[in-house]
Amino acid sequence: MPTPHHYSHHPDTRRQILALVSFLAVIFLVAIFGAQFTPGDWYTQLNKPTWTPPDWVFPLVWPVLYIMIAIAGWQVWRRFGFVGARPAFYAYSLQLFLNACWSWLFFGLQNPLLGLFDILALLIIIGFNIRLFHRADPLAGWLLVPYWLWVLYAATLNSAIVILN
Repeated sequence: MPTPHHYSHHPDTRRQILALVSFLAVIFLVAIFGAQFTPGDWYTQLNKPTWTPPDWVFPLVWPVLYIMIAIAGWQVWRRFGFVGARPAFYAYSLQLFLNACWSWLFFGLQNPLLGLFDILALLIIIGFNIRLFHRADPLAGWLLVPYWLWVLYAATLNSAIVILN
């Protein structure tokens, strides 16, 4: 990835604000898609590990993580644009797609095993995205770390549910 002094992408303030709103809007669409698929009765019937958090935790954690994901993308865009950070934005787009798919697979299709495959791929891609974003803008990379940790925790829950059921 080029260094900032090799490629200069300095959008004006109005364009920066519009871009931030756009990043937030994309993240909001991912969240809305996932929110269509709720746990439902079948989920309450599943055997879950004792360390499963109460349901009220998830709507508190995800909005914060989604905002951090949007800001991370915006930070890299501000420094390099999409073209200047193309591999990083490929990873960013793929992890958002996998994020959106998980709720559909796990809750929508009621298939924890497919959800597990998705979330393991998601962990790998987020890790790759962190590395690429960190090289472009260290803050952007660090902003994705809590997301990766939360998805790691969710993957352990998903794994336990597959094993217990």
